[in-house]
Amino acid sequence: MRRPAPFPYPSPPISPHDGDTEGGIRATFATPPEQPPSLSAVAEKRLGITLEGNLRLNQILGTGAYGVVYLAVDAETGDCYAAKCLEKFSADGTPLGLRAIAHQREEIRLHSLASAHPNVASLHKVLDYPDCTYVILDYYPEGDLFRNITELRRYVGNDELCKKVFVQLLDAVEYCHGLGIYHHRDLKPENILVSDDGDTLKLADFGLATCDSESNEYGCGSMTYMSPECLVTCPSGCDPYYKCGPHDVWSLGIVLINLTCGRNPWKEALPKDRAYRKFTQRRGFLKTILPLTDEFNDILSDIFNPDPELRITIPKLRARIMECPRFTVPAAEIASLP
Repeated sequence: MRRPAPFPYPSPPISPHDGDTEGGIRATFATPPEQPPSLSAVAEKRLGITLEGNLRLNQILGTGAYGVVYLAVDAETGDCYAAKCLEKFSADGTPLGLRAIAHQREEIRLHSLASAHPNVASLHKVLDYPDCTYVILDYYPEGDLFRNITELRRYVGNDELCKKVFVQLLDAVEYCHGLGIYHHRDLKPENILVSDDGDTLKLADFGLATCDSESNEYGCGSMTYMSPECLVTCPSGCDPYYKCGPHDVWSLGIVLINLTCGRNPWKEALPKDRAYRKFTQRRGFLKTILPLTDEFNDILSDIFNPDPELRITIPKLRARIMECPRFTVPAAEIASLP
């Protein structure tokens, strides 16, 4: 039997299991794709402009398919904000279609509804301009959860801190579900922001959020965080929908492994993935590749139930997490294994 690697882990491995060339934490926490040159040039030209409310765009914080995020500084108070710029034009200057604009408005509406929760990034206001819409959010200089796991190494091996912040995520996602918002179907560390020296997490980026409790949009999100029912389209004659609530629970389970172990358990939850296939064949498989306690392994088995109807609910998961004495096994205990 393979022993799990002792931690603290070295830099997160490219693969958590034999035979795959991808699937580790770095493979799925990819840097957002660069913007086309024309769009990047437009983004650069906006630097230095002042929006209404005395907000000056001082720096580009990041880019993505949606557009650009700027550091905006209030000229009067010096307060910093993140200004998410949702472009109204494509890179070639063509106006976005009505469907794309409606999608942006829905993202803003859902984020605004959810932002009352203390573990959701606060949305302060929306500024509409001819070329784009600016969504003004709190600025979190500590960055996203990916950076805090892989670069700052705040969480791996610190079970108490992992428990504290993961419960915050559970509460935030449950709050969203209570509002009829199924967070993003894209729960992953890049979409979670960090504050208070790692003690507080904030959900952000509602670009894939939906108000539908069931979805027929398969493959929506990031591959490693997708549940098996989201990855495989139902054959003809089956119910063509999957439930978004259990799908969010699955994604949270992958985030929990990222927090506690600094890696992913598999690349995708499909039989062709060797690690996932082994997991479905043997309940204790995760303990052979990760330093898990028995109690934590049991929790993960309930999170990753391939039947969404039988998957653990968020309230029950919260109770189990709070009761779990330890998530991971210290290196000294691993070394003493026969």
